[in-house]
Amino acid sequence: VQLQASGGGLVQAGGSLRLSCAASGRTFSLWRMGWFRQAQGKEREFVAAITWKGGHSYYADSAKGRFTISRDNAENTVNLEMNSLRAEDTAVYYCVAGTVLTVEELLTTPHAYDCWGMGTLVTVSS
Repeated sequence: VQLQASGGGLVQAGGSLRLSCAASGRTFSLWRMGWFRQAQGKEREFVAAITWKGGHSYYADSAKGRFTISRDNAENTVNLEMNSLRAEDTAVYYCVAGTVLTVEELLTTPHAYDCWGMGTLVTVSS
């Protein structure tokens, strides 16, 4: 599965941004898609994920109440609506996809995702 993310950019604190990710290739094998991010000098961290068939969503504590993940199975896309953005949300955001069945406990970890996109930069100015 190949992933192409779009929608990153510069936004002021308190503003909103929408990231999108299109999957292509063996999309019939998708079990889940999501987003990780990595700020400069920090480790990569989980942001949000959604299961492909049931549409169950998962969020990092930092994203709850501000970010919303959604999917379009027909278009093989996943979106991340980000509101009330803060300077600490500045990072490169990576679209990810999992094509292997796994346990729920792993869904917020990189181990559940075998496909990674190139990343899109989100910069929030304070």
